[in-house]
Amino acid sequence: MNLDHLADFEVSLDPLLDLGDSQWGRRRVINIIGGSFEGPRLSGEILPGGADWQVLHPDGMASIDTRSTLRTHDGAHLYLTTSGVRHGPPEVLRRLAAGEPVDPDDYYFRLFCRFETGDARYSWLNRTLAVATGGRMPDAVRYRAYAVR
Repeated sequence: MNLDHLADFEVSLDPLLDLGDSQWGRRRVINIIGGSFEGPRLSGEILPGGADWQVLHPDGMASIDTRSTLRTHDGAHLYLTTSGVRHGPPEVLRRLAAGEPVDPDDYYFRLFCRFETGDARYSWLNRTLAVATGGRMPDAVRYRAYAVR
């Protein structure tokens, strides 16, 4: 299995909405307000309107579940879903929760990415699985996605 760099994403976020504890953990919603992506075969903007419907578990691990709409530099619209996990040492997670800058190498943040589009120029994405490594900033998420060959 090989990985090809697909794109670097910067996702701008609204403040976190805390819905409280449920049987699955602490439900949080973080609305996506925009962003951009740039890579060898894929670039454009992230449109407002998506979100991360996240669950924070008692051990501090966050289950990531995002959906967003992208517009490529040449006008195609793409639907992107990501699912993944973010976890790390309690002190690092405390600093992240406080909105402090934390080196992404200090914690684990990995995503599985799926794309969907009806635009023939990007139909190859419908058949492409991608993985990503990420980092949480105070008001954004950055991740680098790789297509799995």
